[in-house]
Amino acid sequence: MLDQLIELDRSLFLALNGCHNGFWDTIMWWVTNKYIWIPLYAFFLFLLIRKYKWQSLLMVVFIVALITISDQLSLFAKFHFERPRPSHHPALEGMVHIVNGYRGGDYGFFSGHATNSFALATFLTVLLGKFYRVLPPLVFIWAALVSYSRIYLGVHFPGDILTGWIVGIIIGLIVGYAFLRLASLIDGRKYQSR
Repeated sequence: MLDQLIELDRSLFLALNGCHNGFWDTIMWWVTNKYIWIPLYAFFLFLLIRKYKWQSLLMVVFIVALITISDQLSLFAKFHFERPRPSHHPALEGMVHIVNGYRGGDYGFFSGHATNSFALATFLTVLLGKFYRVLPPLVFIWAALVSYSRIYLGVHFPGDILTGWIVGIIIGLIVGYAFLRLASLIDGRKYQSR
């Protein structure tokens, strides 16, 4: 059964990674770059400050914890499972589309980009989804695009991405509801979430 899942993962990766051209190479190269999203992160922060006022200071601590937990957990898994990235997989040599020579580190299970972006999307949904109804679908589309860029660039299998989504959502829910609970204790009233 595990062998069949691994083979399905490889086949799906080759199909998705194989759909490429120069235009999308450039787009996906930028999509995967975390620094290009700084204006979007600033907008998220603006929305959080607008809604939570002074408690946004506490929220920054929770956001740092969120990203640290999700990033370090994916890093731990990479070195625990030692599953080669597609770009380093001997069986896929010559079949993986690589952009700008970027191959990532040796191991790829599970994706830090997918985990971080889905943790943040979930956290924002918990805290802001009720107040800005259009936000949840938009942040999850953004997180999915960032995640897909990793397959496109040849550095993650779909299974790496799917696992990152699941772990990221769990982390986002835990940290989001922990913030709401602590904020309500400090403020003496219950914050409503989605």
